[in-house]
Amino acid sequence: MDNKLEFARRLREAMLAAGLDSRPSVLLNLFNSRYWGRSVTFQAVSRWLKGEAIPAQDKLVVLAELLRVEPSVLRFGVQARARLQAREQRWEDGVGYTERETFEAFLNLPPSQRKLVGDIIRAFSALAGKGAEHGKR
Repeated sequence: MDNKLEFARRLREAMLAAGLDSRPSVLLNLFNSRYWGRSVTFQAVSRWLKGEAIPAQDKLVVLAELLRVEPSVLRFGVQARARLQAREQRWEDGVGYTERETFEAFLNLPPSQRKLVGDIIRAFSALAGKGAEHGKR
């Protein structure tokens, strides 16, 4: 599905969850009463709700505050947040002292050597992935 349409669906759902009618006029008045920048137009809000546009980040933050949802959830959905949390948890669970020490050493390398080491790691990773596909490891 189109990102803009998905955003519009999440925006309408957040409005309903906040006890608001999902009409442009409702969101327009509420938004403009809280936004510190130049007021948005009825057409702009209509485009957000129809899935024709996604607001800029500063406007998205205000919308999220008004609707009491996280900006990342409003913009990208709960699934994106869950994927990010799973990735962060992998770093917390899977990285011990030795790996952190190795990362520090890597970060201390000059850029040309970092590139070389990164290329080597990616090559090993690709080979490990191919081994797993063939039942080897």
